[in-house]
Amino acid sequence: MNLMEYIIIGIVLLIILLAILKATKKDAGLDFNKLVELLGGKDNIISTETNMSRFKVTLKDVSKANKEGIQKLGAKGIVEIDNQLKIILGSESKQIKKYIDELK
Repeated sequence: MNLMEYIIIGIVLLIILLAILKATKKDAGLDFNKLVELLGGKDNIISTETNMSRFKVTLKDVSKANKEGIQKLGAKGIVEIDNQLKIILGSESKQIKKYIDELK
């Protein structure tokens, strides 16, 4: 094989690798249903708010929330104040708020 064939094969492999990485990144998103479950279910959620990367949720019973599970799901941090959880979720904060608002 000549040099040009190696270059073409290399470019094709690079395109395949980039496609795989892009597909994997889409699948790595936060599982909204699982998050609602970890918050104690939709009936435990009173209200939600977002502020940039933070998602604030007011709960009926904060003891029903599985904070360890939420962190394993991808939260970068959680702060509990009274019956509220402030969860750092990154860019998905607005999406999860919209999802939960539609559930109610």
